[in-house]
Amino acid sequence: MNVYVRELSRQLSQHGIAVDVYTRRQDPDLPEVVEFDQHARVIHLNAGPPAPYPKHAVFGHMPEFVSHVQSFIAREGLQYDCLHSHYWVSGWVALRLRQSLQVPVVHMSHTLGYPKNSAVQQAWEREPPMRLQVEYEVLKHSDVLIAESQASKDHMVQDYGVDPARIEIIPCGVETSIFHPYDRQDARQRLGLPGGPLLLFIGRLQPLKGIDTLLKCVHDVRQRHDDLRVLIVGGGVDADDPHERQERERLYTLMQELRLDDYVRFIDAQPQEELAYYYAAADLLVMPSHYESFGMVVLEAMACGTPVVASHVGGLASTVLPGQTGFLAPVGDVQAFAQAVEQLIGAPELWQSMSEAAYLRAQA
Repeated sequence: MNVYVRELSRQLSQHGIAVDVYTRRQDPDLPEVVEFDQHARVIHLNAGPPAPYPKHAVFGHMPEFVSHVQSFIAREGLQYDCLHSHYWVSGWVALRLRQSLQVPVVHMSHTLGYPKNSAVQQAWEREPPMRLQVEYEVLKHSDVLIAESQASKDHMVQDYGVDPARIEIIPCGVETSIFHPYDRQDARQRLGLPGGPLLLFIGRLQPLKGIDTLLKCVHDVRQRHDDLRVLIVGGGVDADDPHERQERERLYTLMQELRLDDYVRFIDAQPQEELAYYYAAADLLVMPSHYESFGMVVLEAMACGTPVVASHVGGLASTVLPGQTGFLAPVGDVQAFAQAVEQLIGAPELWQSMSEAAYLRAQA
């Protein structure tokens, strides 16, 4: 989400629109104001301790954050034409600021609690009732809502009772100056990767992401393609998160049970500029998620000309064009994922056709 807000702000700035991005201070040494484009700046304000802390604790500090935003606006004599909030916590802040600023609120949720809770496998993955209550308030009272896919709009209407006339569908974009086709062999050489079929997963290490489905799929396909390898890029974002450690251990155990130790490699999260080479190096991106409101990594992969095999859920179902830019499979269906993967890695002409279509789809 941070990437989305940054790039949207830059684009608005380049069109002559002034943008102030208010965020919580996470480092006491950060300056209060940082300009990052001609008309765009980040404003760091206190909300709880100026240090990283668990996301579930953030909401409790939002009244303080609202107060600091109001004080900064008054001190600087600022006037705004619109408040654009992202995620449910910021939506709550925007509604409080609207009372004093008297400007409209445009809200984008990015993810929604109700559909996520219906897809999770572990109790700790569930969103708390507080989020659902606040999310309902934000969706009910914002002036305009942005959905990144038809699936997200449908969830707002069906799960939260939102009037569809208040929702605009605006798909996420991709930074094509970073994500674009590279020569596959050059990318592999840069990353020190071997030849042969290579699958890629990028995302957090959470049961919701369905990485176990990917590992089982690989075990199946390797019976006929013993040179198949996998890169799992993600995790390492919060080394102190016990749930991430637990999921990593679970996946390692499964990997050992399937005897995939020598064929699956885990890599910590990478900067965007480096991710582009991983996309280019891979034959396929595999996204077996149980829930995705959009799935930005799918669009990034397609911009690099990499076909996608993904779950038929949420925004993935509207981003991937089955039979054109990749394949969609039912959630958790190992056989369907294996069939799709095998169909692509075993057919160079089909892969080339889908690679070209994926690239064009990402440009649209």
